[in-house]
Amino acid sequence: MIPAADSENAQHVSAADGNIPPLWFLAPEGFFALPIAATPEERSERALSFVRELYSRGDETIWEPAAPYYAAIAELMGDTGVSYAAMGLFSTADESEVPEGQVIRHEPAEGIAQCAFTVAIAPTDQAGTDTDVVAQGILATLSSDPYNDAIWLDLPCGPAVSCVSLREYDLGPEASADGEATKLLTGQIQVYVPFPTGPFTAIFTLYTASMDHWTDIYRLLSAVLQTVSFVEPTEEWTEERSQGLPGEA
Repeated sequence: MIPAADSENAQHVSAADGNIPPLWFLAPEGFFALPIAATPEERSERALSFVRELYSRGDETIWEPAAPYYAAIAELMGDTGVSYAAMGLFSTADESEVPEGQVIRHEPAEGIAQCAFTVAIAPTDQAGTDTDVVAQGILATLSSDPYNDAIWLDLPCGPAVSCVSLREYDLGPEASADGEATKLLTGQIQVYVPFPTGPFTAIFTLYTASMDHWTDIYRLLSAVLQTVSFVEPTEEWTEERSQGLPGEA
């Protein structure tokens, strides 16, 4: 997969209001961050930038009505505890015949893989050094559901727990592309990362219905998790870890 449109490799900081310690990670190209912000003014400003980036071939007739819509979505997501949210768009067009080093822009009709990515921060009852204990408790809870595939992770930032779940939905004829009843298979990856700096746990969630590209999308989240940090990263840290977020997932 390759990014379906231009978006920067950006460093993002969790929304910290003085009560929540900060969290850093790198989002790869192809992720378009929704305008989650503390105030309506900030959301409106970020929404305009978001729609201009997402609909890069559009103009004011598209951007102006779209911006309030995404600002409203961002407000609702922020109210649920989500600190960061993004849409991932990646071209699935065949790149085998493209000369090395040459960048080609593809049309959406040539194939797009999509995913939704969020980061939420939840309070947990822990001391700052009890991250192993918190992770063990999360693993035990998730493993009790036979439909969950929960495993322990050792990340550069500390212990974490990954949980993969697949769900199948029945779609009526009115919701399918060919007008026939069908089934939709979706996949979700959630990774719980306890804060070593306070009584909180970060929950990284990646959700997709592009199951033909599940392996690529899984690797994409794995690369993001390698960049998570609870201390302010240096410029060298940013350069080194951004190498783990390639244009191709």
